[in-house]
Amino acid sequence: MTDSPALAIFDLDGTLVDPAGSITGGIAYALEAHGLRVPEPEMLSSMVGPPLLESLHRLADVPEGVVDGVIHTYRKRYISHGMAQSRPYPGIPGLLARLRASGLHLAVATQKPEDLAKKLLGLHGLDRYFHSIHGSPDDETLPPATDGKVGIIRAALTTNHAAPDRAVMIGDRRHDAAGAAANGVPCIGVAWGFAPDGELESLDLAEVAADADELERAIGVVLGHTAEAAAC
Repeated sequence: MTDSPALAIFDLDGTLVDPAGSITGGIAYALEAHGLRVPEPEMLSSMVGPPLLESLHRLADVPEGVVDGVIHTYRKRYISHGMAQSRPYPGIPGLLARLRASGLHLAVATQKPEDLAKKLLGLHGLDRYFHSIHGSPDDETLPPATDGKVGIIRAALTTNHAAPDRAVMIGDRRHDAAGAAANGVPCIGVAWGFAPDGELESLDLAEVAADADELERAIGVVLGHTAEAAAC
């Protein structure tokens, strides 16, 4: 028995929820609405995960003077159409229910704006499984935090009073692995997300899961935690 709970921290888009084209389609819609070039589909997919402001600058070459307008157009479209298109990945709701029932603390750490993350999880009935939900500032026109996902994962650890060696991060991109490593937390990769070919293989991951059943097993291995004997 320990005062520090076992904690599983989940990324959101590409890990818990399939945006089903709502993010890439929304970005394309916003760029077109402002008369800007739309990147190729592969490039659009790589924009899922990092902060939107960063992706628009780095990957879509959006000029500084119009980036705020593009973000506003994208977000308005996402709220009115995009969220309803998204779906939890197969097996995820049941997995979360079992993990929560087993005694694990569950948290979300996403670079999506925090209020929007809560709305998205609530829309799909997933919010009830999480002890805490952490995201980026709701004003997406502000520069992204210089430490990327590091601070968001740290907030999840702090809020849940969890030690890094009693936690695991689950995500689909290099940002998840980097943020976890900076906090001394192991990371499990999921193969169903938006990582380009070879990205997961290049990372120092504890395991890579191909589906929800494999993810449940991997979490148990990493945390030394099973549904029969909660380690908290």
